[in-house]
Amino acid sequence: MGVTLLIVDDHAGFRSFARALLEAEGYDVVGEAADGQSALPAVDALDPDVVLLDVALPDLDGFAVCERLTERDPGRPAVVLTSSRDASAFRRRLAASGARGFIPKNDLSGLALDAMTA
Repeated sequence: MGVTLLIVDDHAGFRSFARALLEAEGYDVVGEAADGQSALPAVDALDPDVVLLDVALPDLDGFAVCERLTERDPGRPAVVLTSSRDASAFRRRLAASGARGFIPKNDLSGLALDAMTA
């Protein structure tokens, strides 16, 4: 069994793309959430090893979700933030976020995710 993963993104197309890509690279995608409010109970119910978390969500932004997750248990799950924008747009918030790292959506791969969660 591979590393379990929850994908949190408000774009269904990206969730489908990320699921197909990461499952092909050995991840076990255990669920998806379309917003921050549904991400939190999904983490509780599914207990993923990793949460791939979009920064721009329609309700709670990814930074707020990350803060709530890392306050509960700083090591589990590993949170990796993602966005279609470059990391430079979020530099200060990323540094203070408690996330394991940031991967631009265009650079998403199993190897990039492995590097953030190893």
